Amino acid sequence: METESLVRLLREHPFLQGLSEEHLQTLASCAANVRFEAGQWVLREGEEARRFYLLRSGRIAIEVYVPGRGPVPMQTIGEGEVLGWSWLVLPYRWHFDARAMQLTRAISLDAECLRARSEQDHELGYELLKRFVPVILQRLQAARLQLLDVYRANG
Repeated sequence: METESLVRLLREHPFLQGLSEEHLQTLASCAANVRFEAGQWVLREGEEARRFYLLRSGRIAIEVYVPGRGPVPMQTIGEGEVLGWSWLVLPYRWHFDARAMQLTRAISLDAECLRARSEQDHELGYELLKRFVPVILQRLQAARLQLLDVYRANG
């Protein structure tokens, strides 16, 4: 896909609304279109977090493995949402599993590329961090609620 089309898709994604054209161009240089079939793993806990995803369509289940219970759904996300924040924080490892629940289309953003660009342009890094902090908080809240359910079921 041409960079111009990626810039348009990035500009239209709610997660990036209000980002400058310069920063959209930078993100496009680190981006690619991807698709996941139903049931396909998008990321696995413990693996290196090499990218994050802006969902364009479809649904992704974020799961946590609970010993004795197996995978437990923690949160489901879909169009207009973002998947993956572990690429921002050392040691850059995924903290959860994520699996496509249906055909899912997304924009994949290369973490190493974005970290390097953010080191060169601190304003870009700050803009990304401001957008990711609420995502991190939302995932922590979902994990907390899921833990309460697990302990309630076992208690």
